[in-house]
Amino acid sequence: MVTRQMGDRPRRVCSTCDYVHYTDPKVGVGALVTQDHRVLLVKRKMEPERGKWSIPAGFLDHGERPQETAEREVYEETGLRVRIVKLVDVFANSPQRGGASIFILYSAELQGGEMIAGDDASEVGFFGLDELPELAFASTQAAIRSLPR
Repeated sequence: MVTRQMGDRPRRVCSTCDYVHYTDPKVGVGALVTQDHRVLLVKRKMEPERGKWSIPAGFLDHGERPQETAEREVYEETGLRVRIVKLVDVFANSPQRGGASIFILYSAELQGGEMIAGDDASEVGFFGLDELPELAFASTQAAIRSLPR
């Protein structure tokens, strides 16, 4: 592989067959779950942003619908079952090592389950907008700013 100017940017290209390696973005999907004017957050036990709090979220798996990803991730990280209500926004995040460059955010309604931290969350809880812990990710911060006060 060599680096060659391809269109508007340098890209890795095979010097033998001219195959161009395109770096595909990682897509993350999350759910904004509120109850009694409080927002559901998980404390991250993994990098990036370990120790900070975020909306339950994770990577979109190949062949999975983004809405399914959001519901699955909420369950894996919190033990709670949700139903997706609507698309809130799509964010383009700054590239981070291991993070999602595209983040799809849905709002979701709580359907049941037992709240328990799981998967890559060390803690889980509902927080009032005036009692938020240290938040991870610009997309989490923007999503929470969008909530009615």
